[in-house]
Amino acid sequence: MKTQHPIPVIYEDNHILIVEKPVNIPTQQDISGDMDLLTMLKQDIKERYNKPGNVFLGLVHRLDRPVGGVMVFAKTSKAASRLSNSIRTHQMEKEYMAVIHGTPSKQKGKLIHYLKKDTNLNKVYSVAKNVKDSKEAILEYEIKGSRDGFSLAQIRLHTGRSHQIRVQFSEIGCPLYGDQKYGEKGNKKNQQIALWSKRISFCHPTLKNDIEFHSSPPPVFPWNLWKGNS
Repeated sequence: MKTQHPIPVIYEDNHILIVEKPVNIPTQQDISGDMDLLTMLKQDIKERYNKPGNVFLGLVHRLDRPVGGVMVFAKTSKAASRLSNSIRTHQMEKEYMAVIHGTPSKQKGKLIHYLKKDTNLNKVYSVAKNVKDSKEAILEYEIKGSRDGFSLAQIRLHTGRSHQIRVQFSEIGCPLYGDQKYGEKGNKKNQQIALWSKRISFCHPTLKNDIEFHSSPPPVFPWNLWKGNS
């Protein structure tokens, strides 16, 4: 059950907090100075539990500012360490949905690129394997439907590189709907990027059982082109 807080809470116990990140909110404090999700959640915990002093909340993974969906936070340092390790060892599964322009040549596939980030521009580029500081990026996808020049892609990440999904689909000629950074030609200004964190699954850091959580994209265009599939 989601609780009635400013940020929808999907699940919470003593060690973890699972929420649905709203779109267009930074995950953590950035140069914009806008209120960020981590700060909002700390304030929410402080108020709900009447906690004195600073609240610990560990950020173990991120979503780009325009992206919404399910996220996990650690409420204890032990949970933060174990969740970070599960990400590092690829034991945490992350599944996304995206609406892309066009249709890839294969219905199912694996994309492998080498990416390098320009931190000054906050932009990621696909480069040759031997380029210094490049990092391998791997994802698997399956096209769940195509309509009106768009396709609905289900994506499973094998690596967690910055802007990975956006860059890799742009590289194969299928940029994400609404992506102003990697799909400028096919998108219009002020369109909301159609990328959503759909599912996350991992071993609970203290209970040691496998758990998973889901979040669905909002029923607005272009997601509503595939009612019930997104």
